[in-house]
Amino acid sequence: MENKSKVGIVYLIYSDEPHKYLADAIEGVVAQNYPKNLMELIVIYNGLRADEPSMEEYTRIELEKNKDRLPHTTFLPQKTNLGFSGGNNVATKVAIEMGVDYIFLHNADAYMGPDCLRIMAEGLDKDKTIGTAQPLILLHPETNLINTAGNAFHYLGFGYGNEYRKDKNNVTLPDVKDVGYVSGAGTMMRADLLKQYGLWDEDFFMYHEDTDYSLRLRYMGYRTVIMSRAEFFHKYQFKKSTGKYFWMERNRYAILLIYFRIPTLILLFPAFVISELGLNLLSWRGGWWPERKKAYQYWMKKESWKLWLKKRAFIQKNRKIRDRDMFKYSVGGIYFQEEGMHSRIHTIANCGMEIYYYLIVRTLIWW
Repeated sequence: MENKSKVGIVYLIYSDEPHKYLADAIEGVVAQNYPKNLMELIVIYNGLRADEPSMEEYTRIELEKNKDRLPHTTFLPQKTNLGFSGGNNVATKVAIEMGVDYIFLHNADAYMGPDCLRIMAEGLDKDKTIGTAQPLILLHPETNLINTAGNAFHYLGFGYGNEYRKDKNNVTLPDVKDVGYVSGAGTMMRADLLKQYGLWDEDFFMYHEDTDYSLRLRYMGYRTVIMSRAEFFHKYQFKKSTGKYFWMERNRYAILLIYFRIPTLILLFPAFVISELGLNLLSWRGGWWPERKKAYQYWMKKESWKLWLKKRAFIQKNRKIRDRDMFKYSVGGIYFQEEGMHSRIHTIANCGMEIYYYLIVRTLIWW
């Protein structure tokens, strides 16, 4: 198939990430089996932490050094951290103005396999029902192990990577497969749908913004898929940072509020309350209760409800599928192979959530 679609690669970096990751990302772009004249590279330096030197000039020098090998490149340094959604949106707007057909969001700590863009662009060219797609995201340096084969969406708003740390040679995946939501670490989007249904929601700031965009498109009638022959390598490290829990929980509640109908929320409420009690106990023992408390305090503000109810109104007015259809792509348990994910408490919790999912959620929700 002759490549005709123009692709904008949005590469978001922050803090000291250029020094650690930029070189490999550049080599991944250079190695693409895709016409150079059909690629635009937009690099955005998304600010830095306090009391650390800026890597803006370093990034500029490295891009200049490789300009003859790279496609046309635009560098967009920012003075402050705009968040994951905000930073990506700055570059996405520039890419759309350049007339690209697709935008590929490229995590800082990752690099593309040689056929990544070609396979994904051809897949989107072929099937117009696909709204957004991700490649098979593999780990680095254990490049035979999967980071995520598409993300699983749990009916209470949680999410995790499918097939995590499984050997790709032992996992059978179709070339294209529908998934709960695509990973924001590496995802290709249609420029026309971004213009029609909006960019990534900056009010999420970080965490669950990929869930939101995937669900937004699915509720508008589009597919969210993994294209498993396209490969993307992620230098992923599981980090136990208590600071992330505020954003994760605040935004998880927002996802539930925005997308599910009132009868669905009522039906989910008993399972939600039980899960909250369990999470509060775990957070107390694990030292991240203050972050959960901050999330609760956020949702006690009138302005917070006003903000998210406005988003809910848009989705509920324009949605094209039922909640029941959405739950076809959800899961009942949380299965993620990291430390603490195989305790007896976790096993019991999963059992309870699975029972509720199949007996209540999948059976009673027909709207």
